[in-house]
Amino acid sequence: MVATWKLWLSLFSVCSLLCTAVTQLQLEPLNSAVLQGSDARFNAIVQGSWDIMTWNVGGHLVLTVRSPSEIISSENYNATFCSSGQGACVEFTIFNVSRTQAGPVVCSVQGSYIPQIAQLSVQDSGTVSITGGNVTVMKDQQVEFQCVTTGWFPIPSVSWNQNGQAVNSSLYNTTSMAEGDFFNSTSVLKIRAVSNTKVECTVTLPSLKTPQSSSVFMVIVPNPPDWTVLISVVVSFGGFALLVLLILGIIFCYKRRKEKKPNYQDEMRKVRAESLNNAPEHQKGQVNLSYVPDNQIKVTPNVLQENGQNNLKTPGVNNTAGESGFMKHRHLTIV
Repeated sequence: MVATWKLWLSLFSVCSLLCTAVTQLQLEPLNSAVLQGSDARFNAIVQGSWDIMTWNVGGHLVLTVRSPSEIISSENYNATFCSSGQGACVEFTIFNVSRTQAGPVVCSVQGSYIPQIAQLSVQDSGTVSITGGNVTVMKDQQVEFQCVTTGWFPIPSVSWNQNGQAVNSSLYNTTSMAEGDFFNSTSVLKIRAVSNTKVECTVTLPSLKTPQSSSVFMVIVPNPPDWTVLISVVVSFGGFALLVLLILGIIFCYKRRKEKKPNYQDEMRKVRAESLNNAPEHQKGQVNLSYVPDNQIKVTPNVLQENGQNNLKTPGVNNTAGESGFMKHRHLTIV
């Protein structure tokens, strides 16, 4: 029975020592994300007396601190004593952090202190831009914006804002692709144009205090009037007017052609006149003034019968007898 109590007492003592050791050394922060090229800082708080503190980065011893004030520093690492109400405080600094230093940062205190481990993340920020610049669109038009990020590590978080308000993630899609030691991302946003809007693409990393962003403006212009009905009416009236003009033109041409068409008698007179005009001078005779066309023969009072004979007196012809006692007369030839 006594042996059992001694065993429990021994276990309690060991547990007390372990728990006390755990609380005697604190390391803050346990997770640190910094941009490459910047400085990383960690604070170690030690309760109780101690002599030597060491710092390891990436598995290598980089700094040794001796209590109460001796510090063995290097070009890229440094430590300073700081004040803390809980015990001795040492601030450890890594200058100009590089990606090769990412990983565990271990603080150890000589003696019965359990080493504390923090994780260091070294990140890179690249560029961000919305392609295409400002846009001018009509109201209710579907508009697409594309945000491109280049040279980031790790993959950044991309979001969109519209007039300062966060855009629902269902309206955009983001894809990322590794290129060497960095990541490039493309995010596509599709929205409907309702009003003039400032569209902003925001990219962030845990190490960025202020997110990087790119913004453009979407300007709404009035929709053009719907000319469909007016064009239909104009085309209809224009087609009807063209048909009417075509019919009137056909009628006018028909009348002109009919008026210009000569009759048979006019053609015969024209042919005789041309024949007389073209005949040689010595073949021309005197024009028979008494010629009358068949359809124009008229009996006039100047035609008389004398002494029972058919002697026709023709106007303009001398019908008296000559000195020889004979009567001169002329015969009227009817052609």
